[in-house]
Amino acid sequence: MFNDAIYNKQVSPVEFVIILSLISVAAGLLGSLVGLGGGIVIVPVLTLIFHIDIRLAIGASVLSVIATSSGAAIAYVRDGLTNLRAGIFLEVATTIGALSGAFLTTIISGNILYFLFAIVLLYSAYAMTHKRKGREVLKTSKDKLANYLNLHGQYYDSNLKKNIKYKVTGTRTGLALMYVAGIVSALLGVGSGTLKVPAMDVAMHMPIKASAATSDFMIGVTAAASAGAYFSRGQINPFIAAPVVIGVLIGAMIGSRLLDAINPRYVKMMFLAVLIIVAVEMFFRGMA
Repeated sequence: MFNDAIYNKQVSPVEFVIILSLISVAAGLLGSLVGLGGGIVIVPVLTLIFHIDIRLAIGASVLSVIATSSGAAIAYVRDGLTNLRAGIFLEVATTIGALSGAFLTTIISGNILYFLFAIVLLYSAYAMTHKRKGREVLKTSKDKLANYLNLHGQYYDSNLKKNIKYKVTGTRTGLALMYVAGIVSALLGVGSGTLKVPAMDVAMHMPIKASAATSDFMIGVTAAASAGAYFSRGQINPFIAAPVVIGVLIGAMIGSRLLDAINPRYVKMMFLAVLIIVAVEMFFRGMA
C-alpha cells in the first residue's frame, strides 16, 4: 500500500516522507492552535491527497494522538489541573470503547468510515463555534459512586488566583459517553476530545479547565489501547506513521508557543472552512 501510494503520485519514497512530514507539522500546528488534535487533519490528507487506505491512515493517526497527548498531559498533571482519579476511572470505559472500535474497523467497510469521519468533522466544526462557558462548580454531590471513589478534585486557577474545589456527579452518564468516545477514537484515529470534554463538563459538572486537562490525559491512553490492535493487524505502516508522529508532535510544540502571539479567531475561521470542505469531500468519497 505504501508503494502504491507513492508511485501513484509519481514521487520517490524520500520525497513522500519529506512532504508528509511537512504536512504533519502543519496539521499539528493548526490542531494545537484551535484545540483539536492533528489527527483530524492527517486522516483526510492521507486518504484524499495520497490515496492511502483509510485504515492505514487511521493507524498512523492513532500513534500521533499518543505522542501529542503525552506532551500536553505532562504539563497539565504538573500544574495540578488534571483530575487523575476521575481520569483513571473514566479510562476504564474509554479503553473498552477503544478496543470495541478497533474491532469494528475489521467489519465496517471503508465507505462507512468515510461517512463517519465526515460526521465527526462537522461535529468538530460545530463544537468550535459553540464555546462553553464555565459554570459554578458543585459544592456537594449526591452521586454515591463519585463519593465512594472520591472523584472530586481541586486546582489552582492562575487567572482567579485562588483554589477551585469541585464535586463530581453523573458518573454513570459519564461512563456511557466515554465508551462512545473510545469507539470514535479507535474507529477514526482522532483524539475525541470534542466528545470527552463536553461529557465531563456537562454530564459530570467538572470545571472546563479540569475537563480539558483530564481529557488530554485520557486521550493518549485511549489511543494506546487501540494501537495494539492496529499493530497486530498490520494496519500501522512505519513509513507512514513515523513522519506523521514526528511532524504532528513538532507542530503541536510550535503551536503551543505561538498561541499567545496569534489571533486564534482568524485561525479558527480558516480551520472551520477547511473542516467543512474536507467533510464534504469525505462524504462524497464514501459514496464512491
